[in-house]
Amino acid sequence: MNGIGKISGAMTTVVNRYLPDPLIFAMLLTLIMFCIGFLFTPHSPLEIGNMWGDGFWNLLAFGMQMALIIVTGHALASTPLVRSLLRDTASLAKTPVQGVMLVSFFGLIACAINWGFGLIVGAMFAKEVARRVKGSDYPLLIACAYMGFLSWGGGLSGSMPLLAATPGNPMEHLTGGIIPIGQTMFAGFNIFAMAALLVVIPLIAGMMMPKADQVHKINAELLQEDPDYQRKLPLNASVAEKLEESRILTFIISLLAIVYLVMYFWKNGFNITINNVNMIFLIAGLLLHKTPMAYMRAFSAGTRSCAGVLIQFPFYAGIQLMMEHSGFGGMITNFFVDISTKNTFPVMAFISSAIVNFAVPSGGGHWVIQGPFVIPAAQQLGADLGKATMAIAYGEQCGNMAQPFWALPALAIAGLSVRDIMGYCITALIFSAIIFIVALSFF
Repeated sequence: MNGIGKISGAMTTVVNRYLPDPLIFAMLLTLIMFCIGFLFTPHSPLEIGNMWGDGFWNLLAFGMQMALIIVTGHALASTPLVRSLLRDTASLAKTPVQGVMLVSFFGLIACAINWGFGLIVGAMFAKEVARRVKGSDYPLLIACAYMGFLSWGGGLSGSMPLLAATPGNPMEHLTGGIIPIGQTMFAGFNIFAMAALLVVIPLIAGMMMPKADQVHKINAELLQEDPDYQRKLPLNASVAEKLEESRILTFIISLLAIVYLVMYFWKNGFNITINNVNMIFLIAGLLLHKTPMAYMRAFSAGTRSCAGVLIQFPFYAGIQLMMEHSGFGGMITNFFVDISTKNTFPVMAFISSAIVNFAVPSGGGHWVIQGPFVIPAAQQLGADLGKATMAIAYGEQCGNMAQPFWALPALAIAGLSVRDIMGYCITALIFSAIIFIVALSFF
């Protein structure tokens, strides 16, 4: 086994032994943050507890968005057209190594376009490769789909560069204006980082492929094709049944949504949000399933995958508010800021962001917690504000490979547990961190 394979094998062994289910991870992290809050900040246990309770339901809307993207993604993938497209693309891989490299490349491209789209479609694509390429290691394929998330913060839907470039954003008063995307998303250092990820991560994925006698066997039930959800009505069908299977009703509702989306993009430009992705997924699935109830049957089949998202998001909402309102997130950031120079500042901001990510696995949350400390410090040191912004984004991207929060949608689609993929993801973390540090230090 090569060196990369040994690293991933060792990481997988450690993860299988010590990493609990993501729900237990979230509960333990809650208790850790609670203790840190009253031990290292000037707040009482009662105040910290109130922060947790006040924040517990803050991600309800976002949790619903994520649940919908999983279910609508499932429903879209079960349509004959999408099945055919994924099948044809997956057929490009002829060997297991080619399969994992193709999935990781596909996932990086998809997440660079839109993180919600990439997470769901990447997992669907990984399943299709597993169906078609004999000898595939299913957990590694799903891990490769999740590794695509490494590109999202520097891609077209990166929340931090887009927020920094938006007039009226919370940091504008600190920066004295916006930070244009030419200094962040389209800067030379970010182009290098994204290009390096597209080259290095697929190669690393290929090197992590286990030997034939060590490949994890695939549960055939996980790879079963979705059933045909169409229903043929009898000649004596009732009016209600005809409405339920009406293609005309589907067309009218879909046309309404399409008109709305065209008007939205005409007015706002290429601003893809998670709500837009959900609407596109929903309408595309509805049209391709042809009738309302065919779509409803496909939609219902996908709801089984949402349990992890629905139960864990409230815990992370509580953790985020504890870290934000207690000031502990700022303390971590300030520590790294205080030991920085103009040249080392971006890398130190990157490291602090990766640490904060364990408690706040959210791009927007990072910007709220770290922006008020990182941006003024960058100005004081004379550091590049664009690099400072992207350093926070890179730390969040990299930290996601060790934080199971965002893996939930992919795992829900795959039918796997976090222990099945996290060893591979931590290996990707190591090599992606090198890429980000080089980009921040030398470009």
